[in-house]
Amino acid sequence: MSDPAESLSVALFSEMFMADQLARTALSKALPKGMELSHFSVLNHLANAGEAKSPAQLARTFHVTRGAMTNTLGKLEWAGHVHIHPDWDDARRKLVTISPAGRKARDTALSAIAPIIADVVATIGPEKVRAAIPVLREIRARFDQQD
Repeated sequence: MSDPAESLSVALFSEMFMADQLARTALSKALPKGMELSHFSVLNHLANAGEAKSPAQLARTFHVTRGAMTNTLGKLEWAGHVHIHPDWDDARRKLVTISPAGRKARDTALSAIAPIIADVVATIGPEKVRAAIPVLREIRARFDQQD
């Protein structure tokens, strides 16, 4: 006979993983041509940060390797969505800022995905979503401690 706590854990994480996969697929399809979800995530972060970030800071924020972040930033720089420049206080480091074109691309992407997210919230109900957020936040914080 299986442990009820183990069954609950498996059910919870199965649902979370499937929801994550389905959400990523739906949002990726809605993004403007050529934009990946990782690109949008970095642009959105930079737009909200209000200050330049180093590639290493961004890699830590998104829990990816420096190489993966360098790849993403290279694509964003090629598209003209970010500026990568030396850190004048520490010449060994680089800093990343969102460009005006990057802000426009982020806003366009946000306009494309916002209705999808709003529809999910409206369908499930704001009360249920509000109740789920603290639980999801605790789960995220728990995994964040393990890094």
